[in-house]
Amino acid sequence: MSKQTKSHTQGGRPMGPGGGPGGGNMMMGGQKAKNFKGTLKRLLTYLKPRRNQLIAVVIAAILSTVFSIVGPKIMGNAITELFTGAYAKMTGVPGATIDFTAIGRLLLLLTALYVISSLFSYIQQYIMSSVAQKTVYDLREEVNNKLEKLPLKYYDGRPNGETLSRVTNDIDTIGSTLQQSLTQFITSVVTIVGIIVMMLTISPILTLISIVSLPLSMFVIQPILKRSQKHFADQQRTLGQLNGHIEEMYTGHQVVKVFGHEKKAVAEFDEVNEKLYDAGRRAQFISGIIMPMMSFIGNLSYVVISVVGGLLVTQRAISIGDIQAFITYTRQFTQPVMQTANIANIIQSTVAAAERVFELLDETEEEREVTTEHLSSAEGAVTFEQVDFGYGEELLIENMNINVLPGQTVAIVGPTGAGKTTLINLLMRFYELNDGKIMIDGHDTRKMSRTDLRTTFGMVLQDTWLFNGTIKDNIAFGKDGATDEEIFDAAKTARADHFIRTLPDGYDTILNEEASNISQGQKQLITIARAILANPPIMILDEATSSVDTRTELLIQQAMNRLMEGRTSFVIAHRLSTIRDADLILVMNQGKVIEQGTHIELIEENGFYADLYNSQFSTKTAI
Repeated sequence: MSKQTKSHTQGGRPMGPGGGPGGGNMMMGGQKAKNFKGTLKRLLTYLKPRRNQLIAVVIAAILSTVFSIVGPKIMGNAITELFTGAYAKMTGVPGATIDFTAIGRLLLLLTALYVISSLFSYIQQYIMSSVAQKTVYDLREEVNNKLEKLPLKYYDGRPNGETLSRVTNDIDTIGSTLQQSLTQFITSVVTIVGIIVMMLTISPILTLISIVSLPLSMFVIQPILKRSQKHFADQQRTLGQLNGHIEEMYTGHQVVKVFGHEKKAVAEFDEVNEKLYDAGRRAQFISGIIMPMMSFIGNLSYVVISVVGGLLVTQRAISIGDIQAFITYTRQFTQPVMQTANIANIIQSTVAAAERVFELLDETEEEREVTTEHLSSAEGAVTFEQVDFGYGEELLIENMNINVLPGQTVAIVGPTGAGKTTLINLLMRFYELNDGKIMIDGHDTRKMSRTDLRTTFGMVLQDTWLFNGTIKDNIAFGKDGATDEEIFDAAKTARADHFIRTLPDGYDTILNEEASNISQGQKQLITIARAILANPPIMILDEATSSVDTRTELLIQQAMNRLMEGRTSFVIAHRLSTIRDADLILVMNQGKVIEQGTHIELIEENGFYADLYNSQFSTKTAI
């Protein structure tokens, strides 16, 4: 099975300042959704069944944050208590002492608050992880069920990598956001509100100074954010180009070496790598300026707060412990604001990912089955009656009429694009007819369930499909509950038993992802063994022996002859020498059956088939 080349990009969540793509750019726009509100509303419907758990998460987050916020105020009271006692002793106040008992009680209370805060934080994360994973589980189940209902034309019209990206990357993005960013967002909002309240209780004047520095920071860094956004976009684009180039060169390294393409490949790599370096350097440098500038503005704010706070202390309008608590709150205030801005960007990307998933879920499914006819055991009679079909508005097949008797071997030949594979797709009901009907033993295939219909057929395709697993498992794919003896017998019939047993692990040999640890011909033999094990009443062979050598082809042909005995068989062949003994040969051109008959009859007609047949052998003679 051909693998879709994946585009590797470093997407997902922005890292910290200067920490990679997205680093330091807390407000940098990610991929945006076309319908943000509608998609977000639809995404939230997946959380409705767990609203009670979400309420518990919000309550735990509020309690955790509140207990944590009160901490600096209590610490300030302890410092005030210590300062008051120490100052009284220094100034010689009679009987002045430091009340360590009161300080101890305050510190004990502070410890209890932080322990309780941590406990509620743990509860919050524990519940939210369960909510996030269950929600993503439901979403994956829904997507998986949808993929099973999509017609073949959906997969034909889209790269496999795009569908895989929606099923894996986009759903993972949603899960990560639900588990991490949602609770972080709740905590950040509560923290901002709580800190502002606590600062107001200490000093409204100092609170105003602290809050004014925030829009000043945004005003200063906004031009930097706009400049860095372009460079981060360039970095992501060139990173994708570089990964794509590397994957192409490594997966096709044999072709690269055969044609002496090494120097050109290295030159292309160097060119893209240089672009990536330049874009990354600029992006990281510009984004790296953000934190120093914000720190500078923050430090100016601290200086002003310290000066004003000192004046208030001298006027006894505020205690020294409250000043210390206020500075702590000021430092804590910046972080949740940054997090909230960053989460807003993450939510944009998450909603965009959710929109891609919902687009998949909204795709048109296969036509609903109206099952009125059942086929328990087919004899193999197949009839096409005035069949019309087209992938679009233009018809590819018009008024096709074919009558195949049980047990006949039908060969389908014709030039590329004649409609041979399309005919098989219609037979398997991978596509729906525009008009006419296809009958199996007198039963209309559109009135049968697709499962009943497709279990009637066995297929051996030109492009072998094997999955990552043992050879035994790959053969057993043809029949549920197949015994070892049945698997071995099928392999023997397919002439695959000998080469399998010569492998180090025999039938337990693990095929890798591309099944590249066995030859193409051996892969084909395994797929044939799988079809033999399925033991269907109708066989479809799409150029099944095109990838094997002459000797192996002869062995396979013998196995095929035994397999096709008593079965209706459809054989698509380009090498006409392999189908001379077929009971019926259908000659197709431009979607129509222009000739049909036996090999001898068609040769005697001296028509299209005779030209095809003679051209193959005259070419071989000339060679």
